[in-house]
Order: sequence, then structure tokens, then C-alpha cells
Amino acid sequence: MKSLLIISALSLVGSCTTTKYSTKIDNLQSSIVVTDSATVSKYANTITAEEVKTQIFEVASDTFNGREVGTKGQKLAANYIKDFYIKENILSANDSSYFQHIPKSFLPKKYNASENVVAYIKGEENPEELLIISGHFDHLGVSHGEVNYGADDNGSGTVAMLQIAQAFKKAERDGISPKRSILFLHLTAEEIGLQGSLYYTQNPLFPLENTIADLNIDMIGRVDEKHKDNPDYIYLIGADRISKELHFISEKVNSTSTNIELDYKFNEKDDPNRYYFRSDHYNFAQEGIPVIFYFNGTHADYHKPSDTPDKINYKLLTKRAQLIFSTAWYLANKEGDLIHNEDI
Repeated sequence: MKSLLIISALSLVGSCTTTKYSTKIDNLQSSIVVTDSATVSKYANTITAEEVKTQIFEVASDTFNGREVGTKGQKLAANYIKDFYIKENILSANDSSYFQHIPKSFLPKKYNASENVVAYIKGEENPEELLIISGHFDHLGVSHGEVNYGADDNGSGTVAMLQIAQAFKKAERDGISPKRSILFLHLTAEEIGLQGSLYYTQNPLFPLENTIADLNIDMIGRVDEKHKDNPDYIYLIGADRISKELHFISEKVNSTSTNIELDYKFNEKDDPNRYYFRSDHYNFAQEGIPVIFYFNGTHADYHKPSDTPDKINYKLLTKRAQLIFSTAWYLANKEGDLIHNEDI
């Protein structure tokens, strides 16, 4: 009988603890309020399908020859990104060069030295705190005499980042600066093992402990087989793994802006594709930084020369970029730090 009483008492404690935790979660979710949706919408709508299309046809062109790490094509692409930021008067995050150089010795043996491209909008109230928006711009180069254009992988993410940065800059010109700083981190060497993001996390330009989150964009211009009849979607991976608050923010922003379907299929812990481990956000997650990986899923042209700009759904890509911009706006301006799961 004594043993039974002890077990019953423990069960009661466990039940109370569970209830208390669930109440905290409910309170956390209900505390997220979007109050400036009209302003956010105004600048999100400056991201247009016309501009996105023009830029993807440039990024995924013969000029850049598949953007393989360390090649002339990749370096031309890096300079294209740099020139955009100079034209928009968006600051470099690394002196005036816009490049974070990665030595040949850091990369696998067959690859030459490369560079991440880093641009920056300084926060007005808490400039030492940082939101990162990332995406790789390298691709597979030439195989069997054919250029791997990488329009979706990851021309789509590269161009989305440029458009998001431009939208934040337009707000800044109108006197609306973000409270936190924003780093636009165009990563090299993703295709050869997430090397550009690994280099950044080992050699950060800003303290990792001051980095609130990483929003990583990798393939957002196409529709996969699952959604061919309902293309108004985006896969989100990792949002709740380190910070459930980030997940709730993402959902609240979506419901008050683009209202796109958020598909969490690939966020399952037992997902056999293991996408959580396969793009640049993962190196930030390894450092305890909350992340969201935005992804459209694979398609028949994945990692093939047939991944060309004419197959991009530009209206959908634009809507997805607007969602990411709106989420970034909330994070850059929210009161207080993101609550990590371990602190709930």
C-alpha cells in the first residue's frame, strides 16, 4: 500500500508539471501579437515578381556557369550580389569588401578559395543584437559538358534575399529602421558540405551569442509533386526545435500576412530525408541559435541542368519571400529575446 501511495503521488506531481508546462506554452502562444501589419505589408509588397524574375535569369545564366565553389562563375556571382548591395547603398558587414574570404585550406582539397557575401542593415535601438537571413548562392557548376543552372537551387533563395534586403532598405529610407541589426549572409560551399556556414560560425563577424535567429532560404521557387494541385505552400523545418516561440511567431505572422500553407512534414524528427541536417541553418542550430529553413521540396529537376529559370513559379516565389520578410520584420523589432525551449 505504501508503494502505491508513492506512485500515486508521483503521478500527481507529473500531471501538475505537465499542466504547468502546457499553460506556459499557451500563454507564450497567446502573447504574440502583430500590431503593425499595414506597415509590414507596405514594404513586403515592394518585393515584386518582375524584379525576382529579372534577377533569377541573371543569377542562373550561362555567365555564372553553374556557380561552382572557387570557380570564375561563382566569383562573378559573388560580385553580382556585391554590386546589388552597393547600388542599393546597403552596407558591407565586413569593412568595405562585402566578402568574408574562405581560404583554400578550409575547403575540401579539389576546391579553390571562396567567399561568403555579407551585407548589413544596422539596428537603431539594439544594434549589437543580430538577425541573420541566409542562403547559399553556389551550385554544381558544369557536369558532362552541361551547365547546372540552379535556378531553384539556390537562385531562388539568393534573389529572395536581395529583394528582402531591398525592402528593409526602403523602410530605412522612409525613417523606419529595424530595432536589431540584420545580416544578409550569402553563403558559398553549401553544395560541398555546408562549408560556408561552418566557416562563418567558426569565424563570426558578430558574436554568435548576440544572434537572435537564422532564417535560411534554400529552394523556394518551385512546387513539388505533393502540392501540384495546391501550390500555395512552403515547407518549414526546424522552427520549433530550439525555440517554440519562433514557431508561434512564424505562424502568427503568416496568418496576418500571406496566409500560405505551412507544411511541417519534413520537420518530423524521424524524417528519412533528414533535411534539417542538409542546409546551412544546421550549423547555426548547432550553436544553439533558433532557425527556420524555408524549402519547397525537391522536384524532377533537382541537381540537374534542367533546373532553369523558365520553370520557376515567380508569383509563388514572391509570396514566399514576402512571408520571410514579414517574419524577419517581427523578429528584428520584437521586444525581448526569443525564449528558448530550455527556458520555458
